[in-house]
Amino acid sequence: MNSTERSTSSAVPRFVETEFVRKKQRAEWIARGFFAFMAASIVVPLLLILGYIIVHGAPAISWEFLTENPRSGGAKGGIWAAIVGTIYIVAISLAVSAPIGVLAAVYLNEYAKENWFNRVVNLAVVNLAGVPSIVHGLFGVGAFVYFANFNQGRKSILAAALTLAVMTLPVIIASTKEALAAVPRSFREACWNVGATRWQTIWKIVLPNSISGILTGVILQVSRTAGETAPVMLTGVATWKSLQDSGWFLYHPIKDQCMALSMHLYYVATQANNVPEAVPYAIATVLVGLVLLVNATAIGFRVYLRSRKKW
Repeated sequence: MNSTERSTSSAVPRFVETEFVRKKQRAEWIARGFFAFMAASIVVPLLLILGYIIVHGAPAISWEFLTENPRSGGAKGGIWAAIVGTIYIVAISLAVSAPIGVLAAVYLNEYAKENWFNRVVNLAVVNLAGVPSIVHGLFGVGAFVYFANFNQGRKSILAAALTLAVMTLPVIIASTKEALAAVPRSFREACWNVGATRWQTIWKIVLPNSISGILTGVILQVSRTAGETAPVMLTGVATWKSLQDSGWFLYHPIKDQCMALSMHLYYVATQANNVPEAVPYAIATVLVGLVLLVNATAIGFRVYLRSRKKW
């Protein structure tokens, strides 16, 4: 090759962008733009709704609004009794559903064999997640108010919390099963090879490495429990209660009904008279803020646990 041919060959790039490559890049840009649009179509309306609620509710939010009990049939005063009632219901429901849901998922994923009975159980869990909340409320009335007779056939906080626990069990079971299944089987086999029992393997290896996924189900449970209205309205929540105290121990879990933010919001928005226009938005803002606070705490704890994973 002479010097002229060498100079000509060096001037031409060895790799050039072909029409086929450009076509694939255009397809990639179109796909990226489409998925970005779909994500925005979900996030933007949510932000607009939250912004609308906060803007209209912020003028009514004050320290007195948060710490005083409702007065005049719920039309005046604050929402402290509703906040405490919501915390009671969520805490009791979580204390019941989380252990049962996690243990049920451990059995279904780690112990249960592949047979018709366990397939029926898994199908029942999936179908239970799709049952409307009002049906769960009617079940709670029959099972916990009348049959269990916690409060001599009357509504109670415990009946409402147990109803919500039953309603949220499928979410916890499903998310826990997915988290347990994500732990590599080689972890289990390594434990078995050194003589560990199945339960020791689950307790020391599987559960610690799946706790972040389990918390996902708990987070969803808290969000749904705090916002439900129909089940608690039928089983344990009053539209309004006259309360003089303002501490944390306003209610007896078995003998009392309580107020809840979701029910109080429905009541002041549809039935109470002479309620300032900003009050329903303020209650909604507090309810959303309470859920976001609990979720943020759980998510922060989950991120911390994930950072400690070795795989």
